[in-house]
Amino acid sequence: MKSSSRGEPSSFSTPRLLDSSTEKIDLHTHSTYSDGLLSPATLVEEAASRGVRFLALTDHDTVAGIPEARDAGDRFGVEVIPGVELSTALGSGGEVHLLGYFVDIDDPALLEQLASYARARTERMERMVDRLSRIGAPVGLERVREIAGHGTVGRPHLGRALVEAGHATDLSDAFSRYIGGGKPAYVPRPRVDPREAIALVRAAGGVPVLAHPFSVGGVESVLDRLVPAGLAGMEVDYGEYDDEDREILRQIAARRGLIATGGSDYHGPDLRVARELGSAPVPRAAVERLREAAAVKW
Repeated sequence: MKSSSRGEPSSFSTPRLLDSSTEKIDLHTHSTYSDGLLSPATLVEEAASRGVRFLALTDHDTVAGIPEARDAGDRFGVEVIPGVELSTALGSGGEVHLLGYFVDIDDPALLEQLASYARARTERMERMVDRLSRIGAPVGLERVREIAGHGTVGRPHLGRALVEAGHATDLSDAFSRYIGGGKPAYVPRPRVDPREAIALVRAAGGVPVLAHPFSVGGVESVLDRLVPAGLAGMEVDYGEYDDEDREILRQIAARRGLIATGGSDYHGPDLRVARELGSAPVPRAAVERLREAAAVKW
């Protein structure tokens, strides 16, 4: 294993420029600008080594890694699609994650709102660190920020701090004992209505897509509310879904007139086998339909 110039593990084989006969597509990935393990440049380098020709960087609540990813894409023959993943909640229900594709990463309103989300994340993290201290599992807030680096701070960073401090054996243990939903140090995130997030993506010239739809509970009922608000697509070929899951979602997408997209939800090496970079069978048509939708003024 070699190391990149930024110090992340990079596997990783020597990248090559790609031709159409080897192309793969991954429309859901994360970097160190949110909760991924690889920098945007290393992510793109690894994608190229695996035959990925189209890659969307969809970090949580930030587009700050896109310029670096694009520069790397130019070097390695990967088209980087600017994206973002927004965490929202519908009414009293659970979380609804939305992906925005082909957003204008310089849009002032988008950047202002993302900065607001980042501030809310920081405040949430301060409260969770305080709760951990009260229950006898203290970690330093500054250390959590160091682990996050320039990324938006989140529970995975806090979980790694817990492991480092000896309070958990691994990230899964940290979530199951301390910071998962309903656990002693868990603090709910501020609620953002998904319809507001859809409007934000649309206003920034992007295409809003429902991420990993089975995680929302009743897919059809959620779509009943979000499609009229401007939802344009839905992940079908998601990394962890099997063929039966994907076929169910493909039929729903077709009935609703939604763009069927997909991606691995890759966060880094050795995390989840089903989320390996470039592993989801996303068709080229998904990219072209997203591109066409982004060209339409809303």
